[in-house]
Amino acid sequence: MSNKIQLHKNDLPDDLKLDNNIIAVDGEFMGLNVRRDPLCLIQISTGNSDAHIIQFDRKNYNAPNLSRILSDSKITKIFHYGRADLAHIKYYLKINTNNILDTKIASKLARSYSDNHSLKTLIKEFLNIDISKQFQNSDFGGQLTSSQLKYCANDVIYLHKIHEELNKILERENRSELYYNCLKFLQTRVDLDLALFKDDVWAH
Repeated sequence: MSNKIQLHKNDLPDDLKLDNNIIAVDGEFMGLNVRRDPLCLIQISTGNSDAHIIQFDRKNYNAPNLSRILSDSKITKIFHYGRADLAHIKYYLKINTNNILDTKIASKLARSYSDNHSLKTLIKEFLNIDISKQFQNSDFGGQLTSSQLKYCANDVIYLHKIHEELNKILERENRSELYYNCLKFLQTRVDLDLALFKDDVWAH
């Protein structure tokens, strides 16, 4: 395992200093049903090919250092499909994640030339790297393998560059304001999910 991929038990270390105020964030769960399928991991990256992977004590989810970073409105967090991650974070860590960017929303608005907005596709398009998604549906609730840790790292280490490239398209196509207005609604969409309103509330 790369020394830039670090596994932490329960929380980030007290002495960890992140040298960037923009971090990439992703989560791994036992499934997509928030109440049934617990949050297992959160991984973060400063964009310098590093990944800090936090494996929770699922008896209490006591992670004050991580929670402080996620809730800090001065630190920007980049997600890819943050809707699922934010719901699990709010339900299990009991916090709102503040100051959010989302590469999936950005991709859907910027890349209207494509109907594929997966992270794998974006990494291939903007960095010309083929990543494996073999472990996407593996068990993250137990002992983690080096392959699983590498998979988790891949989910965050490229997000800074992807968002940078998507932002160029959004600006060029005059869609930036629409993107940021979508981000303002994201927390409400999460609250609707947690309240079990899964359908589009604007639908007829």
